[in-house]
Amino acid sequence: MLFIVVWWMVAIMGAFSDPQANRLIHSGCSTVKVDSVTESTKYLNATLLDLRAQLNSSKYFATAEQEGDAGQVFAMVQCRKYLSTADCVACFDIAAKQIRRNCSADVTGGRIYYDGCFLRYENRGFYDENQDSHYGDCGNLTASPAYQASVESLSSDLQIASPKIPGFFATSKKEVVGENSVVYGVAQCIETISKAGCQECLTVAYGDLQTCFSDANADGRSINPACFFRYSDTPFFADNQTTDLKPFLRNGSKSQKKVLIAGLVGGIGLLLLATAILFLWFKAHKKPKAVPREDDILGELRGPVNYSFNELKSATKNFSEECRLGEGGFGEVYKGVLKNERVVAVKKLAISQSHKAKAEFEKEVKIISNVHHRNLIRLLGCCSNGPELLLVYEYMANSSLDNFLYETANNMINFPDSSSLSYCLRGYTAPEYAIYGQLSEKVDIYSYGVVVLEIISGQKCSQASHDPDSDYLLKRAWKLYEGDMHLELVDGSMNPDEYETETMKKIIEIALMCTQSTVSVRPTMSEVVVLLRSEGSSAQKRPPISPAFIESNQKVRADTSNATASISQLSAR
Repeated sequence: MLFIVVWWMVAIMGAFSDPQANRLIHSGCSTVKVDSVTESTKYLNATLLDLRAQLNSSKYFATAEQEGDAGQVFAMVQCRKYLSTADCVACFDIAAKQIRRNCSADVTGGRIYYDGCFLRYENRGFYDENQDSHYGDCGNLTASPAYQASVESLSSDLQIASPKIPGFFATSKKEVVGENSVVYGVAQCIETISKAGCQECLTVAYGDLQTCFSDANADGRSINPACFFRYSDTPFFADNQTTDLKPFLRNGSKSQKKVLIAGLVGGIGLLLLATAILFLWFKAHKKPKAVPREDDILGELRGPVNYSFNELKSATKNFSEECRLGEGGFGEVYKGVLKNERVVAVKKLAISQSHKAKAEFEKEVKIISNVHHRNLIRLLGCCSNGPELLLVYEYMANSSLDNFLYETANNMINFPDSSSLSYCLRGYTAPEYAIYGQLSEKVDIYSYGVVVLEIISGQKCSQASHDPDSDYLLKRAWKLYEGDMHLELVDGSMNPDEYETETMKKIIEIALMCTQSTVSVRPTMSEVVVLLRSEGSSAQKRPPISPAFIESNQKVRADTSNATASISQLSAR
């Protein structure tokens, strides 16, 4: 009898045991060579042994590193948490064997993806990297509209909930309405990134799955070094291994809300009583109070530095041609060196110098100088006591166009968290915001793309070129791209010898990707950074679709039908 029970248990375990490593989903190898093959192999072997030992102790995520005189190796492995320890180790063994087979011993890194696990090694630290490459992988089977609706709903829930769950892992399933079928899904982030990093990664992954959604595929995956997203109509985890997502999809329980409401009602009652008593007392004892002037209100702000005209005249060598940097929209700009050796940019303003104009000038400068953001050149001060009105800015040394755009994109990744005042400039607003009022991070992406095109063309987006019959900038840029005539967009005053043709074409393509009409396919700022750093044409990797053109009659000439779904999804995070 005991033999039969043991045999039955082994048979059951064997039936459900699966390391999910039958299909190699994706692999990649570094093209950089190591200094010493012998030492690098030794370090890699040691890290793989360390990873395996950690998985054997019932871990699902592990990192290991080895360093020596000849170099270093950093390695990471992650298994899906619905696997048993034995299946996790088995998946790792398959991945370790495959990564040696795919990547030669003389390269500095490699990565392997299976449904059950992920393995990566590099000769540098990468544990906190969010993403450097990603793509979607869709199945061939076609599903019903009802199934796809359930897929999108489940995927949305997983994207929102997973970053809030300890360990950044969630599995769930959803029954398809009107059908005898179920959709299964999993979302998982590596455990060495932040909650915000996990949110960003899964947002990109969700975007990758949009292709699978639109093609009505029965299963799909998004592959990313920092996260994994998968759905299927075939179960790949047990029913008792699902995660309850509801606590992570709402702000709080009903009981918590009742306590909060009760506390607020009681607190407001006491506050009203105290306010009434104080009002009566102050009414009896208050003295007449002068109405505050506008100058007093502005005085609460920390003002700009008021430079003397002679100081700035000396700093710019009497505004000499030698110090002239160029001409802006409202006057000439000069490089100056102050007495404390600080390098600044001094701008002459070609505007009225009436008493009223000077007063307005000083008020505006006082407000603007209190806005600090790493994407904005800071206004340091002004001069209004000389023959000309002058503005003093931080000096930004010349740099190549692609480096400038890369730095701007890199800084914009955390744009919402960087202002010391609640300030956001959207002078080039995306159509879905301008017309429908729908706001998301992709509105800033659109604005960035327009600014890039303006810099390259030397033309304002709101103005046509000198030819009265010509198109507006965005429409013109798209037409030139379609005809493979990118370089005709470049400002004619730019010397062709001062930029690389392919780099310029790539930047134009990235700008057009940022202005695509479909909100969900616009890249994130993290993706823009990756694209700017990558080699070759961006269009070959992700061809852009047509931008949204807003004509004078304020009608959008492009497909924005799925903008609402994309924006609500992003705002839900």
